[in-house]
Amino acid sequence: MIQAKAINHIGIAVRSIDEQRPFYEQTLGARFETIETVADQKVRVAFFLVGPPGAEVRLELLEPTEQDSPVAKFIEKKGEGLHHVAYTVDRIEQRLEDLAAGGVRLIDSTPRTGAHHTRIAFIHPKSSHGVLTELCQPQEHA
Repeated sequence: MIQAKAINHIGIAVRSIDEQRPFYEQTLGARFETIETVADQKVRVAFFLVGPPGAEVRLELLEPTEQDSPVAKFIEKKGEGLHHVAYTVDRIEQRLEDLAAGGVRLIDSTPRTGAHHTRIAFIHPKSSHGVLTELCQPQEHA
């Protein structure tokens, strides 16, 4: 069982953060948070907050930095759009062990480093009814 604490963020694959940023800020009224590069995942990510303080939802725009990145391949196959839903969890290693023991297909059997100093792991979409699912353990949940 995942034992999700909350939705951590919604990941959206884009060709260009710079081209899409005005839509998120001016049309949606989202508040820009930060941009960072996650080199080992070959992506540049931008975070935006939507909603009132204390009840925000974080949107993560994922821009590939290399043609062979998983996000570039996703865009090539499916186009820009919803990429994944990430859930905040505690004890990510235990969550992964429990899922694997229950027969859930994992992309990551051990956590890796994600944006915002988080530890992340993905569940294969074939085990989550077509939705790429990310487990995300922020530092404060370590």
